[in-house]
Amino acid sequence: MPPGTAERVPQIRLYQNWLRDKRGLAFADYDALWRWSVSDLSGFWQSIWDYFELRSPTPYTAVLAEETMPGARWFEGAQANYAHQVFRHVDKAHGAGMPAIVSRNEKGEARELSWPELRRQVASLALHLQAEGLQPGDRVAAYLPNVPEAIVAFLAVVSLGGVWSICAPDMGTAAVLDRFKQIEPKVLIACDGVHYAGRDVDRTEVVAQLRAALPSVSHTLVLRNLGVSETAMAALQPCADFAAATARDDDQTRTFEPVWLPFNHPVWIVYSSGTTGLPKPIVHAHGGSTIVALTLKALHNDIGCSYDPNSWGERYHWYSSTGWVMWNAQMSGLLNGTTCCIFDGSPAGSREKPDWGVLFRFAADVGATFFGAGAAFFANCMKAGLDVSQCGELRQVRVLGTTGSPLSEDVQRWGTQQFEAIGVRDIWWCNISGGTDFAGAFIGGNRELPQTPGEMQCRLLGCAVEAWSEQGQPVIGEVGELVCTKPIPSMPLNFWGDPGNKRYLASYFDTYPGVWRHGDWLKITPRGSCIIYGRSDATINRHGLRMGTSELYSAVEALPEVLDSMVVDLEYLGRESYMPLFVVLRPGIALDDALKSRIAGAIRTALSPRFVPDGIFQVPEIPRTLTGKKQELPIKKLLLGQPLEKVVNRDTMANPGSLDWYVAFARQRGVVPAPAAA
Repeated sequence: MPPGTAERVPQIRLYQNWLRDKRGLAFADYDALWRWSVSDLSGFWQSIWDYFELRSPTPYTAVLAEETMPGARWFEGAQANYAHQVFRHVDKAHGAGMPAIVSRNEKGEARELSWPELRRQVASLALHLQAEGLQPGDRVAAYLPNVPEAIVAFLAVVSLGGVWSICAPDMGTAAVLDRFKQIEPKVLIACDGVHYAGRDVDRTEVVAQLRAALPSVSHTLVLRNLGVSETAMAALQPCADFAAATARDDDQTRTFEPVWLPFNHPVWIVYSSGTTGLPKPIVHAHGGSTIVALTLKALHNDIGCSYDPNSWGERYHWYSSTGWVMWNAQMSGLLNGTTCCIFDGSPAGSREKPDWGVLFRFAADVGATFFGAGAAFFANCMKAGLDVSQCGELRQVRVLGTTGSPLSEDVQRWGTQQFEAIGVRDIWWCNISGGTDFAGAFIGGNRELPQTPGEMQCRLLGCAVEAWSEQGQPVIGEVGELVCTKPIPSMPLNFWGDPGNKRYLASYFDTYPGVWRHGDWLKITPRGSCIIYGRSDATINRHGLRMGTSELYSAVEALPEVLDSMVVDLEYLGRESYMPLFVVLRPGIALDDALKSRIAGAIRTALSPRFVPDGIFQVPEIPRTLTGKKQELPIKKLLLGQPLEKVVNRDTMANPGSLDWYVAFARQRGVVPAPAAA
């Protein structure tokens, strides 16, 4: 903060002051503010529109025309464009000397993108795509790492009304095609390779395979990120060069403006996998994604404009791969004029030279004021014995953000002590929990509320979140299913290619019709704080990245030795995530180290190294229902410590005798105690 400026006021306090002065609304405490925000949805979201001075060339007829789930209709008649909101800040931020994007990679290469340069590159690429015939509603698939070019590409695509979708280059061909084939992209934007964990990884062969399997692609752009040989590049011809497509600087780029689109026009397609079928292609809207992101970033994450004297020099970093929705969240800092600090590479060094100080040194180098990462990152730093004081000047960091999995009390205390040791006495932990499903958070932080290690401070404004018992009743002080009883603007428009919304309804509204069931265990304390205890379904959650079990089975059961398989992710608050894989092998075949290596390799190649199991075990049978469904969730509950008779009905099983092996396994290995009433 520059000398002479006033002490920083939390963003949520500025909003409450605005409500008092402009709306005549005053609240005794946060609980009263939250209750107003979920009881008067139209009044609350109208206030957010006005507070952030959102723009539309046409008026809207109502804030919320239909308060139902699904089917809520928000700001009908209004127009929006995510890129419009970003470029509102160009002149002010640049005039204040604040960059748009600051980036580093493992090789130490440093780049900085000014706001005018970001706008110029976006305009250049948008005009290139427009010349190639990209129309509103066309899908663009990206296979890119966490580099500035990915953000440029996103903004260029959505500025034209194209629909963006991205996968990280650490994902294998099969996993990427499971996603992109569903949406039939017109354009493919890909990189030639990446440098990760000390190694160069050529991805040209994967890109060639993707293009060959996506007949809808009529144009390909390649980012020379790694700089592979011309021989390797030959396999990708014909293609356009990304650098050339963003090099244009003329009257057309200087006058280019993003097109106005209906409020609910699709902005991107993200993927969240269930336990069966292909990954769910979730469609979100320009308007809903923008207004919810602003609410989360500014009010709950306390991230201000980099050029606002109240938060001068704000620099926001949240480590993520492009395959995680936190990449979208990191990029959304641009919506309110924040400098985004992005790192491309491994947060843990290399296998030969482990180093958990990489991101902290990055934060020191770029002057990050907000430092976010997955909860597993902080746990690994603690286990590695990292001394943050040896990572450079970090006293400007005022916030530590976490998500992806529950953060334990011990890890939070460790992080607080680390920052106290360097003179940051009031470090604030902004622990959030949400999902790819609605590109937002249900639970998170409030800079003005007290902190309790291991807990999240509050339910977010506008999010009618409750914990429900097995009887479908809200409970306080007990663990229940996380539900949201009222709509929010960023809930999905639909799933791509889902006639009648059948899969969409089954994913969130099957259990409680008209009420969103999120798939997490939640406890709301009498104080209003929240604790997430992990997934309540069988979805795999590895370091914040979710993957459907069916995708892993496809990879494993393709091996000739494997007849059947089942995986469970034993994620639970305060304990390290543990994911065992159980396999049934052909008669006469034993599970030796060589086969374990082949199984792990198949998963690594088809999905990602992130989904390699912690242990592989040979079993006689996989428990199945009478209809043949693998009983992942009952086995998960059993291994989390619940009594067998409470998690499964033997009469509904095709092979009840198979349970004996898993009961013995639980006894031998030790189990994690389950939360009460879960």
